[in-house]
Amino acid sequence: MPQNNNPAEQLTLKILYLTFYFEPDLCAGSFRNTPLAKELARNIDNSGEVHIITTFPNRYHSFKQDAAFFENQKNLFVHRIKIPSHSSGIFDQARSFATFFRKAIKISRGQHYDLVFASSSRLFTAFLGKIISIFQKAPLYLDIRDIFVDTIAEVVKNKMFKAIGLPLIRLIEHYTFSRANHINLISEGFEPYFVRYNKPQYSFFPNGIDPEFLVHNEIDITREPNVKNIIYAGNIGSGQGLEKIIPTLARALHPEYHFTLIGDGGKRRQLESILKLDSLSDKVSLLPPMKRDDLIRLYKTADFLFLHLNNYRAFEKVLPSKIFDYGAYDVPIIAGVAGFARSFIQENLPNSIVFEPNNPDELILKLKEYKYQLLHRQSFIDTFSRDIINRNMAESILKYAKL
Repeated sequence: MPQNNNPAEQLTLKILYLTFYFEPDLCAGSFRNTPLAKELARNIDNSGEVHIITTFPNRYHSFKQDAAFFENQKNLFVHRIKIPSHSSGIFDQARSFATFFRKAIKISRGQHYDLVFASSSRLFTAFLGKIISIFQKAPLYLDIRDIFVDTIAEVVKNKMFKAIGLPLIRLIEHYTFSRANHINLISEGFEPYFVRYNKPQYSFFPNGIDPEFLVHNEIDITREPNVKNIIYAGNIGSGQGLEKIIPTLARALHPEYHFTLIGDGGKRRQLESILKLDSLSDKVSLLPPMKRDDLIRLYKTADFLFLHLNNYRAFEKVLPSKIFDYGAYDVPIIAGVAGFARSFIQENLPNSIVFEPNNPDELILKLKEYKYQLLHRQSFIDTFSRDIINRNMAESILKYAKL
């Protein structure tokens, strides 16, 4: 980070932006935070700076992408931290975050920030923001993308961790959220959980549709007419539960339907093993994570866009970012979700097939009854453009900056 030794420069508005994921990483956190940080920098222009502390690309173990330790894009400064490699396990992720936490504190030391902003899914980036905001005596604005305590209580099976780690995480959550100035919740389904924290002001800026998907959202009309291509792109982990449902669907829907899954994660190897064991590899194409340009080209070949969350109660509150990417296309959406995501899709995304998570029989029946059609969702696009959401959220964030 640049050092400001000139007294005149101390008058410049400086915002610290903390995010574990940033470009060129391939994940929802990166896609949310990269354009939002740039929108903030544009808003303050010559009157201030946005200093980002983030990591090198690390979301997928199989995806490697070069990035610089430090970048300066006009009034946007990006400092990347090298963290130990991890493969989505709770303990190696904790080790990686400990490195990020320690080095971020070191980088921010000696700086003066007027506002600390932290975008967090796993709680600890928010906690890091709280610690730095105390050192800086600056307001804290949190962007919460997941309820970590809820999720980890269901996903992690290690009894020792639940007995010792979970109570500690709850204390960290209470300390962090109860003392923030503002909390943005990415899903309105989170609101009932957060009523216990009544000091912060709240907003509900969700994910949105990125411009890339709006410019290149036409469908390839030369698709194979006799085989419907069902495409999923994203993480392949315990949260998605694809290993529980894709084999059954592939077996039942072949040869009329073919699945194409793009991504990586903790359950990919298990899914691959099941497909090979059951001789389903020709019915499901498994592709590695890919850059957005390549992904968009593949989306154009889709007949359906697929989404599935495991049947954890915690996931009934979430609103997956994938919904917004899919909504830019005219093809039908297949979504195995419950709770808030289910009601959101039913209210905002016509031409969608929604079924209960981990219930392949329900989806098979609905597909047999479904009359295929393409439908342009202009109202959804107008409401949930990422550009519009970022503009409004940047205005909200800047209200807390001290000049």
